[in-house]
Amino acid sequence: MYEDRIQRAVDNFKQGYNCAQAVTAAFADLYSLTEEQALRISASFGGGIGRMREVCGAASGMFILAGLQTGTVDPKDSKGKEYNYQVVQQLASEFRKRNGSIICGELLGLRKPAEQNSVQFADTKPEERTPEYYKKRPCVKMVEEAARIFTEYLSIINQ
Repeated sequence: MYEDRIQRAVDNFKQGYNCAQAVTAAFADLYSLTEEQALRISASFGGGIGRMREVCGAASGMFILAGLQTGTVDPKDSKGKEYNYQVVQQLASEFRKRNGSIICGELLGLRKPAEQNSVQFADTKPEERTPEYYKKRPCVKMVEEAARIFTEYLSIINQ
């Protein structure tokens, strides 16, 4: 039912959008967002949040979608907040199970899990998207997995 969303996310990434944008934009219309709105909302999450190599952008895109699906707008709705956090943690757990981590720097092999607390800011310049880039980076796979996990979640809740 949502299978085309996965390919749309991969295609978005291959067009040059960051991981978070690729995933978020692939589902934008389900939440009455324009593609431009989805791209702007998720723009800062690429490269592990502003290229700091923290939480993977593809996973962040999935979490943005979880907020659109389950987020509460009532600041006193503690049950709603709790439910949203449960969904995010379930999605994160599945992403981690399939990929080994939700941390961009770990997924790229740039740091070990123990180095997580020693954040060093990376160069802010995005890398050029060349065939070599796609060969050395697992990002396409991360985008595909995040979109797949979110489609699986949607399929379960919409049964």
